[in-house]
Amino acid sequence: MSTNKFTEGRLAQAALDRRTFVRGAVATALLAPLGGALAGCAVPSGGGGGGTAAGEMSADNPFGLVEDADVEAVIFNGGYGFDYVEFAAEEAKKQFPDVTFEVSPSTQIAQELQPRFVGGNPPDLIDNSGAGSIGFNTIADQLEELDDVFEASNYEGTTIADTLYPSVKDPGTYNGRFVALNYVMTVYAVWYSASLFDQNGWAAPATWQEAIDLGAEAQKADKKLFVWGKEAATYYQTMALDSAIKEGGDEVRLALENLEPNAWSHDAMQGVLEALHEIVQKGYFVPGGAGTQFTAAQARWSNDQDALLYPSGGWIENEMKDATAADFQMTGFPTPTVSDSSALPYEAVRAGAGEPFIVPSAAANPAGGKEVLRAMLSAEAATNFSETRLAPTIVRGIVPDDGFGSTALVSQTGMLDAAGENIFNYQFVDYYGLNADQLVVWNAFLSGELDVKGVTDGLQKISDDVAGDDSVEKIEVS
Repeated sequence: MSTNKFTEGRLAQAALDRRTFVRGAVATALLAPLGGALAGCAVPSGGGGGGTAAGEMSADNPFGLVEDADVEAVIFNGGYGFDYVEFAAEEAKKQFPDVTFEVSPSTQIAQELQPRFVGGNPPDLIDNSGAGSIGFNTIADQLEELDDVFEASNYEGTTIADTLYPSVKDPGTYNGRFVALNYVMTVYAVWYSASLFDQNGWAAPATWQEAIDLGAEAQKADKKLFVWGKEAATYYQTMALDSAIKEGGDEVRLALENLEPNAWSHDAMQGVLEALHEIVQKGYFVPGGAGTQFTAAQARWSNDQDALLYPSGGWIENEMKDATAADFQMTGFPTPTVSDSSALPYEAVRAGAGEPFIVPSAAANPAGGKEVLRAMLSAEAATNFSETRLAPTIVRGIVPDDGFGSTALVSQTGMLDAAGENIFNYQFVDYYGLNADQLVVWNAFLSGELDVKGVTDGLQKISDDVAGDDSVEKIEVS
């Protein structure tokens, strides 16, 4: 696989998920860090960084921020904007009134900031996100370790690590060094209208047989079970992967992650594909998805309510906010399992932390960058983010019972809480840029042009081609 092909796959994925929550650095609970494959040789933390002298450290000043220092943060100005970091900087200002915090936006992180890395004067804090982000393989050894941020107390006096969801260090750990703090959590689930289900006495299916039975009920109501759009056909792959991993456990996930022969033929994966094939054959999908733009297809679910269910990440509410029926009450539930004796419980969910923040060692004031991160992890700043963006951060217990009026946000936090330690993730699709090729297979499968053997063979060939290409650097996941 060539570098261009890898880029093509990354761009295709980014076009689908709007916030690129599946981009390279989103591995949580069951996924090993990418370290050995991506990072260069580790170097010790830079301490005082490129210029500002260190101040006296204390419980209230855990990083030794100098009282009259200047702190510069450059934040990716994408779907989340950048003013949530301005808010956090204002919280930090309350703690350090003589420090000057400057927060500025960027839509081209690599283009604007790579020259500053080369010049030895990068900002103190960077939100390294977006299609134009800097590859971590090029800068990982130039970044401060951030373990001390988690070890510090937040502004409420609680150790930060004790306030976070499990395994949030993993996606930002390279070569054994925790150098990127991923701030936003997303949950992958199946979504429905709670009001529509209540009106019809329907329940969210916990197994694929229950989903098939629900499809029959939907047909009686002149509706379909699912809908898909051409650019997002692989949303159904995500759902299938999540379900198979829940059913078969680590051995399924590891075989897929490590591009093993016959990984797609595992019994758990075959059980999911057989259920989906039955749903296709019974006509429970809105037809024509391979020729329908994906947001138009999603609107047939969220606005027209032609279909009952749709698999997506938690961004779906915000993405469809202008095309959602009144009183829709968007609600998510965990991906169904094949059986009621799955390796992971029904409540298990795929979830990942994204939006990586980094502190360059060569910055003038690394302590200031870390202080802004500390502020972002305070209750006030995390609450502000969730309330204004309707998305959870890595800080637990922030979203109120009413989800700031968002049923989808309530669902996400509820699923995370119910999953407990049973949170998993994988990233082989994104790391190897497989999505563009897999879209072709999934559009054909959902259109009824491929049977279970056809979709299995097609997906396995894509994995095998990468596995056999010595020019592609592999990651070994355990």
